Formats: sequence, structure tokens, C-alpha cells
Amino acid sequence: MNKFKLGAAALVVTLATAGCANMSDTQRGTASGAGIGAGIGALLGAVTGPGGGGRALGGAAIGGALGAVAGNIWSNKMEKQKQAMQQATQGTGVQVSQTADNRLKLAIPSDVSFDTGRADIKPNFRPILERFATTLAENTATTVTIIGHTDNTGSDAINEPLSLQRAASTRDYLTARGISPRRFGIEGRGSHEPVAANDTTFNRAQNRRVEIYVAEPQQQQQ
Repeated sequence: MNKFKLGAAALVVTLATAGCANMSDTQRGTASGAGIGAGIGALLGAVTGPGGGGRALGGAAIGGALGAVAGNIWSNKMEKQKQAMQQATQGTGVQVSQTADNRLKLAIPSDVSFDTGRADIKPNFRPILERFATTLAENTATTVTIIGHTDNTGSDAINEPLSLQRAASTRDYLTARGISPRRFGIEGRGSHEPVAANDTTFNRAQNRRVEIYVAEPQQQQQ
């Protein structure tokens, strides 16, 4: 790829993403997806065939349209859900936040969610999930991803299935409260994504956690 093609692709990516700073949260979710799509489209257009600069701009237009569909929005319902979960988890150690890609994130530590080496939901976790199920029922446009994690005690052969079982237990508790199973995706990451060094009892407890992500995908405009 020559320098002109690279320059054209880089310019498109910059233009596609530079305008996000002054946008609302809802607009930023769509624009972020569009910017990513534009970047991919521009690079593909510049790499393939003749007419590098023009193909980069054309690829950016196509990619941007696809990216806008793939983005998430931060609607009033998402903000209400965040506030509800912050209130429901106050003082529990659960962290509730909005991610950069406009997803609601709940990070639930092991002292709230699961005992060491087990996938049974602890009593302290149940009221949180009850309130969470209510917020999911109030915004049926959302999808949910649940990711289980462990510390590095034990082997991958133990930790990876355990982390997946914890995510599945969380999902099953919510579906038993009437939330459609089609809205969920679950993953088990084992000990591969620690948030602290596995060198103390306290740090290992931080790594044994469940993360829940709620997304409201941007709908394609007709």
C-alpha cells in the first residue's frame, strides 16, 4: 500500500471520529460505531484495487453506515437502569458504570456473588439480581452479556468451566424471573483477565468476579 492510500485512510478515520467530543451520550454511541466502520471501510478501500484515495472514501461511507447500525445508544431507559442499579447495590461493593461504548457494566465481586470454588449464587447476590431483572423487563430492547472470572488458584481445566458455570448460574437466575434467554450471552474467561495481581488473598478475591454488560443496540434507520 503506498503512502497516499495510507494517508487517505488515516484522514477518513480522523474525520469520522473527531466530531464525537461535543455529542450527547446517545449520539456518541452511534458515532463511535460509525467511526469504527468508517475506518475499516477506508482501509479496505485503500488496500484493494486501483484508485486508492477515492476507494478509501467510498469504503468509509459504506463502513460508516454499517458501523452506525452496530453501535450502542445510551437512552433515557439505560440511564434509569444505571441509577436504579447504583441505588440497589449501594454499599455492597458492586461497581456500576457506563462503558466507553455505551454499555451498562455491573462488576460483582466474589464476596457478593459466589463462594470459592462454587457456582451457587449467594444469598447477598439474590436481591441485586431481583432488582436487575426488573430493570431488564423495563427495557426489552437490551441484550445482556455475562462474563465469569476466577483467580489463578487451580488449573485452567478447573477455572475455565467454573467461570462459565458462574455466568450460566447468573443467567439462569434472571431467566427464571421472566427474562427471555434469547437476550443473553455468557462467557467464561477463567483466570486470564485479572484486575489485580494474584499475589494476596485480597487481590485474588477481586479477580473472582462476575461482570454483566447491558447494551441497547442502535437500530438501523429506514
